Amino acid sequence: MAGDKNAAIDLTSGVNKAAILLLTLGEDDAAEILKHMGPKEVQKVGGAMAMLSNITKDQVNHVLEEFITIVASQTSLGVGTDDYIRKTMINAIGEDKAGALMDRILLGGSASGLEQLKWLDSRGIAEMIRLEHPQIIAIVLSYLESDQAASVLQLLPENTRSDLVLRVATLDTVQPSAIQELNVIMEKQFSGGSNIQSAGFGGLKVAADILNFLDGSVEEKVLSNIKHTDEDMATQIEDLMFVFDNIIDIDDRGMQALMREVSTDALVLALKGADANIKEKFIGNMSKRAAEMLVEDLETRGPVKLSDVEGAQKEILSIVRRMSEAGEIILGGGGGGEEYV
Repeated sequence: MAGDKNAAIDLTSGVNKAAILLLTLGEDDAAEILKHMGPKEVQKVGGAMAMLSNITKDQVNHVLEEFITIVASQTSLGVGTDDYIRKTMINAIGEDKAGALMDRILLGGSASGLEQLKWLDSRGIAEMIRLEHPQIIAIVLSYLESDQAASVLQLLPENTRSDLVLRVATLDTVQPSAIQELNVIMEKQFSGGSNIQSAGFGGLKVAADILNFLDGSVEEKVLSNIKHTDEDMATQIEDLMFVFDNIIDIDDRGMQALMREVSTDALVLALKGADANIKEKFIGNMSKRAAEMLVEDLETRGPVKLSDVEGAQKEILSIVRRMSEAGEIILGGGGGGEEYV
């Protein structure tokens, strides 16, 4: 559907269904709902709303009926909704993230300066922190979601990237007073109060997650530079990275759940650059008809750009990580670091 308003509307997409639901509401009601969504969700749903056109009455009815069914089965509206929302948020995004979000939703609290950074685009964040001390930049990168941090890192000077990743990897805890001071710096650009107490930032896993989202060539260069500085740390980071080849370690049930979340176009692009074992992993978990269609799509698809292949693979890896964090799939095996094209 991307980029084509005349394309058929995919009603298996949760984003599209959310967009249709919001489009059926008045502007004020839709705006109230969007206020309670995170930056990524607003961008995804807003983009889908902009792209949707020629929505039929049947499609609207389908979405509304599904919405009513879900609401009716999950909660009695108006009875214990705060507790219900809190539990739902924790299940969806984890206790730490849910806590900050619930403060804003239920208590009307304003987001802190650091939290509001997540609402900026990557270029805006990069410009804001470019001249700060590298340790401050590292803390900011640790605070952002991994994909957003990777986008910001790629916009910072090339000769600083490896040092920043090393700093992220060696971060463990940050004193609350230091976080508060950093928050004040950020709030010079924003309005709102702050009461940051969490002091856990960074570490090897955060560094690995950021590297997972970097473009292939940038990731390779950053890792190479880190190896020259600290080979043991580079190895530890590589061991924590989950690369596309590691998908082969997911069990069949997890693979089938994953494929329900991945678009056909992204899968075809990603597999254009995958080895035979990975292709077989996907094909072996499809119905005979679906497998035949995928093989045909792979054979008829002409040459594709390496950057498009890497982008599709990273899109699928992002879904894998989200599903893993939600407990929907279990990641087997271990580190990667293998190069893929």
